[in-house]
Amino acid sequence: MATKRMTSGFSDQVMALVKSLRNEAPECVATGVVDMATGMLLAYETLDNHPPEVMDLLAGATLDLFQGRTVVMIEDVFKERRGVSDDQHFFQEILVNSDNLTHLFVRLNERQDVVAVCVCRKSVNVGMLFAQVRRVVREYSI
Repeated sequence: MATKRMTSGFSDQVMALVKSLRNEAPECVATGVVDMATGMLLAYETLDNHPPEVMDLLAGATLDLFQGRTVVMIEDVFKERRGVSDDQHFFQEILVNSDNLTHLFVRLNERQDVVAVCVCRKSVNVGMLFAQVRRVVREYSI
């Protein structure tokens, strides 16, 4: 079982998570952490320089993927049909492939309002990407 990595504060933990993902995810070119409650990008690391507005759009796109109107409607229907009344979300991980990149979005287990984002080259082994990102995310108690 993985040990929880603990640091002094929330901000330190977020930065440590971003660095660990960047170092340990295969073929990683960028990582970030998005707060779904505020829609803000809390921290990120990237190999390339991107304009701040592009990074802000990443946070908004993450929010839409996990908590867009239609997604929330689907989750509500599933909860109603299954008699579930908790706040747990059904969509925990989303993989998006673009022309050159693979983007993996993963909700944190203990903080459903926080999503880790990992962007890799398209040539990444997707199975290894999932395994490494899941392992790293499990190690953090944010």
